[in-house]
Amino acid sequence: MTSEEHIERTFVMVKPDGVQRKLVGEIISRLEKKGLELRALRLKNLDIETARKHYEEHKEQPFYDHLVYYITSGPIIVMAFEGFNAVRAVRQLVGATNPIEAMPGSLRGDLCLEKVRNLVHAADSQEAAQRELRLHFRSEDYVTQMRQR
Repeated sequence: MTSEEHIERTFVMVKPDGVQRKLVGEIISRLEKKGLELRALRLKNLDIETARKHYEEHKEQPFYDHLVYYITSGPIIVMAFEGFNAVRAVRQLVGATNPIEAMPGSLRGDLCLEKVRNLVHAADSQEAAQRELRLHFRSEDYVTQMRQR
């Protein structure tokens, strides 16, 4: 195992379009089939203040206000997944931000067409994952061990 290969935790959000289109089960299923383990999950409406904090790295971009508006427009699902190189694994499975450029087999490549309504947000680095996880979850929200039958 190299220094780049390790177990890590990452943040995933099903955006309002994914919840509205009833794709939550499909998205979770694909992440679990990849070998990632679900550690926390919450259905919620995101308030504007939290949305602004979540997307703060984009605040100077012209699409920032639209992004905040969209992400607060309906219920979302926030999740923590854990696994081998989880950040990279999730990003690969989610696909390119623009669904038209996303590879077939990825969530965005298979399930959507629009750049803003692109189903899923996934942390792009371990640092972003930790920041986003802290923003959306408390330590007691995590299931740390899955019971085997």
